[in-house]
Amino acid sequence: MKHLLSSILVVSLLLSCKDKDKQEKQIAESFPVTSPIKIDTTLHTDYVAEINAVQNVEIRARVKGYLDKVYIDEGKYVKQGQVLFSINNPELKEQAIKAGAILRSTVTEQKAAEIELNNIKRLVEKNVVSNTELEAAKNKVDMMKAKVEEAQSNESFAKIQLTYTQIKAPFNGIVNRIPNKIGSLIEEGTLLTNISNNGEVFAYFDVSEKEYLNYSSNFKDKTQQSNNVTLILANGEEHPFKGKVETTEGEIDPNTGNIAFRARFNNPEKILKHGASGKVRLLKKYKNALIIPQKATFEVQDRMYVYVIDNSNRVKTKAITSNHRMQHFYIVDTGLDEDDKIIYEGIQNVKDGMVVKPLFMEMNSISKDLTYENTPE
Repeated sequence: MKHLLSSILVVSLLLSCKDKDKQEKQIAESFPVTSPIKIDTTLHTDYVAEINAVQNVEIRARVKGYLDKVYIDEGKYVKQGQVLFSINNPELKEQAIKAGAILRSTVTEQKAAEIELNNIKRLVEKNVVSNTELEAAKNKVDMMKAKVEEAQSNESFAKIQLTYTQIKAPFNGIVNRIPNKIGSLIEEGTLLTNISNNGEVFAYFDVSEKEYLNYSSNFKDKTQQSNNVTLILANGEEHPFKGKVETTEGEIDPNTGNIAFRARFNNPEKILKHGASGKVRLLKKYKNALIIPQKATFEVQDRMYVYVIDNSNRVKTKAITSNHRMQHFYIVDTGLDEDDKIIYEGIQNVKDGMVVKPLFMEMNSISKDLTYENTPE
């Protein structure tokens, strides 16, 4: 009886195992599968940038008075030394005239003192007057020379002040808004306009500390990184002239963890204006980059995963890392190699431990399909 029961149990187990294997074979679904490939590619990263003219200064009044004349108009190009504004200040004119008159008077007094000194010298030689009077005459001449120097300084200062009534362009550039009109009372320090030299512009943009370190490391190898950059304008168009990254700030902002880069761009047509916005595009070349389709990945708690198939066609979840993406693909940093097989499509229907029927697809055909799917009609 015992042998009979044992035989029945063994037969039942064999039948259940066969049924299970048969069931697994029936359940196994077909899924597209592919393997990562290595390619050489170039990716770009865009950074929001602030555009500044190479030269941009405020033109302010250095003396007070009434705005007498405006020789230029807003938005016009001016040359270095060109008169922009004239301020009417009669007091400065009078002070200049007065300073000139005082100078002429002191020069005359100095000449008189020198004549008197020469006369006293002759009298001293004839023992008519004492040496004391001679020393006094010499001191008087020295005092008059000092007065002449003071008068010359006052006249120069008055003339300099008078030149401040004529405001001239410090360099070639474009005139900005003119807030004051003719007849306006101008105080010392009043803003008259701004001038921008837009022949070249600076583009300032912030990058993270990690990106800065990667950039510095890659820049040492000219095959990996170039300091040539592209400027994307606010309307999405590319600026026709390439720029170069010239320098970075000396310290990292402790509040943001960013550091500012500065790129220079030619702007011969003066299209770019001071204060404009745009994006600076940095390019980075990758050699033997391992890529997989984005459709083959999924995320759980900010970590990226793929489904890998082993030699028994059993599915296993595998974590990967990727810090860069290209259109439809990820560049894999860690977690996969070229021999791995991953499920390409239908990952929402796959579970860890499933046995599937792989339908292998070459990555090149996948790339063509993705390109075709996203081609505008």
